[in-house]
Amino acid sequence: MDKNNQGGLISIGIGILAGLILLGVFINSSVKTFKDYERTITVRGLAEQEHMADVVIWPLQFTLASNNREEIYSQLDENATIITSFLAENGINEDEISIDVPVVTDRQAQRWGGDGSAQFRYVASQAITVYSNNVEHVRSVMRNVGDLGRRGVIISGDDYQFRTEYMFTRLNDIKPEMIEAATIEARKVAEKFAEDSDSKLGKIKTASQGQFTISDRDNNNPHIKNVRVVSTIVYYLTD
Repeated sequence: MDKNNQGGLISIGIGILAGLILLGVFINSSVKTFKDYERTITVRGLAEQEHMADVVIWPLQFTLASNNREEIYSQLDENATIITSFLAENGINEDEISIDVPVVTDRQAQRWGGDGSAQFRYVASQAITVYSNNVEHVRSVMRNVGDLGRRGVIISGDDYQFRTEYMFTRLNDIKPEMIEAATIEARKVAEKFAEDSDSKLGKIKTASQGQFTISDRDNNNPHIKNVRVVSTIVYYLTD
């Protein structure tokens, strides 16, 4: 083999060796970077706010009994008139009031033969419902409901179907700031963890927004709503 060929082979060998060295350095750096990106921390951030309900649904149900069919329908009309007059006198607008269809039961006509021991043949019930955005005003009217008793109308309050309901409908208005608050809270937790573990907080790997929940603040204040959301965020950790 002549000297030119030997020189060429040596050059090729040196080039291959240099390439292998560079490849090794690159692989080592890549592995280190990959390992760094394997280190993550999952944290959750909670955001809570209290808000007044902005819708109230107030059903006023009454029950009547009689042995005379015409009389019981007459009593239904009379009671409905008394209740709507009471609401109007207390500042409830007509378009906030709806009158449900009365339900009249003939106990003697019931298919299981009727209840012969019942004192009254006919039992009727009806509900008049207030649907309003003026929650505080309706609540003030509720405190005067005893006036209906003095007018001869007894309101039934033990039926779960006809309990007062409060709703908060402005969730979309507060969503952005609550999500931001939850994200900030999650980052604080992640930064504390990184500090305690002698690491640095990296970029976000994944983030998910939890479901918003709206619940009564407590049993005695159903008109005050507790709104909460939990965001889950996964951060990278670096040295």
